[in-house]
Amino acid sequence: MIKLPAKYKSILNTKETEHAIVAIKDFFQLALSTELNLTRVTAPLFVGAGTGINDDLNGVERPVSFPVKALNEKKMEIVQSLAKWKRMKITDLELEPGFGIYTDMNALRPDEDLDPIHSIYVDQWDWCMAIDPKDRTVYYLHEIVKKVYRCIQRTEFFLYDRYPEIKPILPKEIKILYADDLQREFPNLTPKEREDKMAKKYGAIFVTGIGGKLPDGSIHDGRAPDYDDWITESGDGHRGLNGDILVWNPVLNSAFELSSMGIRVSPESLKAQLEERGCPERAKFEFHSKLLNGELTQTLGGGIGQSRLCMFLLRKAHIGETQVSVWTDEIKKDCSKRGITLL
Repeated sequence: MIKLPAKYKSILNTKETEHAIVAIKDFFQLALSTELNLTRVTAPLFVGAGTGINDDLNGVERPVSFPVKALNEKKMEIVQSLAKWKRMKITDLELEPGFGIYTDMNALRPDEDLDPIHSIYVDQWDWCMAIDPKDRTVYYLHEIVKKVYRCIQRTEFFLYDRYPEIKPILPKEIKILYADDLQREFPNLTPKEREDKMAKKYGAIFVTGIGGKLPDGSIHDGRAPDYDDWITESGDGHRGLNGDILVWNPVLNSAFELSSMGIRVSPESLKAQLEERGCPERAKFEFHSKLLNGELTQTLGGGIGQSRLCMFLLRKAHIGETQVSVWTDEIKKDCSKRGITLL
């Protein structure tokens, strides 16, 4: 459980924070789009229910839905993320391998448990790139991970150049790890405790293989079965072509996830993952049937939390300091007592 620091004072005041948030977002999205050859596209706020396009995240979260009068009360859903929509967009654009898209994604996740790093409102850069089927390897995934990490590093230095009181803390390199190796090495620790231990040791880590079964039959963390590939053998004794970028957050004294990303499912891995999760009936949905019929481009993509990145770079203690959301009276009272200003 993430705990707020006992002693805390924001480095920047509220006005400076608002200016810094704009600067971070402008700089980072330009760095990311340049590094990965991404073009910006406009994203939907909602999609049709029953199409399979909306993301199920861990498979249990309920999307916000509403009927549309002009469409004979057809039910629409507020997006939870855009993993599947992006793949359809790339297919429609007929992008060549090595080129992709990014978008400013805003979502609602009403089932989220509220704490210093989670809120109902989610804002992230959702990005996706076309890849050659031969590049469906963990090695290619890790190359892209390092490029994304370099963008985060550059943004940290950019911020330091503007606000010298915010010292850079990210290590030069990101450490590549595997969830199954961590489970074997630390069988008595929970996945969160393993992340904390490794993030504190290395400063920045990428935990590979999230969603598939570990050697003891557990999973490191939940993943839906229909976007990231977490079942395919990676060719080096591991399973999974996805993972999370985590950094050590000294303000919260905890590992801190900035991005989830991965190579997207092939027809074969989608079928296997639907079977493993006990939901083969999803194959009839629009997105899934197109994928199983080989009609969708092979892609690699992910999401990078905007408020999360700003929170980390600005050394904030609560995500409510970098975004506007809703909080319980207890949370607001606790933050006020600790000198944390929620936007």
